[in-house]
Amino acid sequence: MKDYYSDLHIHIGRTMTGKPVKITGAKSLTFTNIIEHARNEKGLNMIGIIDCHSPEVILEIAQLMETGDVTEHQEGGLQYGDLTIIPGSELEIYDENCQGPIHVLCYFPTLTIMKEFSYWLSNHLKNITLSSQRIYASGRGLQTKVKELGGLFIPAHVFTPFKSLYGKGVHRSLEEVFDKDQIDAIELGLSADTAMADQIKELHNYSFLTNSDAHSLKKIAREYHVLQMAEPSFLELERALKGEDGRRIKANYGLDPLLGKYHQTVCSQCFAPFDPIINECENCGSIKYIKGVADRITELKTSNELPDNRPPYVHQVPLEFIPGLGPKMLQKLLDHFGTEMAILHEVPLEKLSEIIPAKTADLIVKAREGKLSLSAGGGGKYGKISD
Repeated sequence: MKDYYSDLHIHIGRTMTGKPVKITGAKSLTFTNIIEHARNEKGLNMIGIIDCHSPEVILEIAQLMETGDVTEHQEGGLQYGDLTIIPGSELEIYDENCQGPIHVLCYFPTLTIMKEFSYWLSNHLKNITLSSQRIYASGRGLQTKVKELGGLFIPAHVFTPFKSLYGKGVHRSLEEVFDKDQIDAIELGLSADTAMADQIKELHNYSFLTNSDAHSLKKIAREYHVLQMAEPSFLELERALKGEDGRRIKANYGLDPLLGKYHQTVCSQCFAPFDPIINECENCGSIKYIKGVADRITELKTSNELPDNRPPYVHQVPLEFIPGLGPKMLQKLLDHFGTEMAILHEVPLEKLSEIIPAKTADLIVKAREGKLSLSAGGGGKYGKISD
């Protein structure tokens, strides 16, 4: 078994001809740019690109396969050199059983199957070309279709205040919306970690994943995980999510929840910390607030026990959060050490200090060791490093 760095939630901003896919995504987020950046600069081994149902994206992949730049792995997944791409789709559920919207992730082993799924979706969406569209089918109906096609089904960023399973304060159980036996894993989102999520007993049966939900190239791998598998393929990913035959999620690397955009409850007007018990912002007097993930999980808590088989959740600070580390300095590091994964995990302090100022190098190592001081984020604004 080997270890593979993986980020399974990356958006496409534009098609190869410049048409929008994820409207809020960067224009530079084309399929080709993503796979080049993920492999050559981030140092990832497996990625999930979750807007591959868009017809023009399918066409771009097909053209890359015609030229031989991308090939299909015999056990599923697309190969770009030593990078494996898992084609996927993010969809929005809002039906009679689901007071949504709730976002979910669907993944498939081959381009042919993705084409079949896209054709099916075209009869259940208003706009097949765009990302994260509302599907006019039930959550369970979507699960059934994904499983008919041999796909993987994962509820997305399940605690964020908007567009998630638990976040809106309506649903208290995944069984209100989904068939629990047709869920392959749970994506945590940027404002929660394993210890927080495991306070909900019904989640103990599922693997947890951290992913970036990247809307720009630089956001790729701001959260990621390490998979222990025989090789990077769709089938091996499925086995790892199930923990079969030595395959497993070895570790999750995510933001300290304090850095997440929705960790604490804040005033919706001035974004100051808000105490719902007082029911008035002590800073501006507003009574409107955005409930943070930490408070929502406290409401949902059903367990004081943690599963004994969870992989570690490592609080990882992305390089873009490091004070003083701008684009030019980061490029110097990449020129010397190759990839962000190498900089985050492997390069010793003395080597970093040879390339960048010692203070900045020290912050990278402190981030690696979880020794930075943080201030909490909320209401859509990231937390900050105060060290």
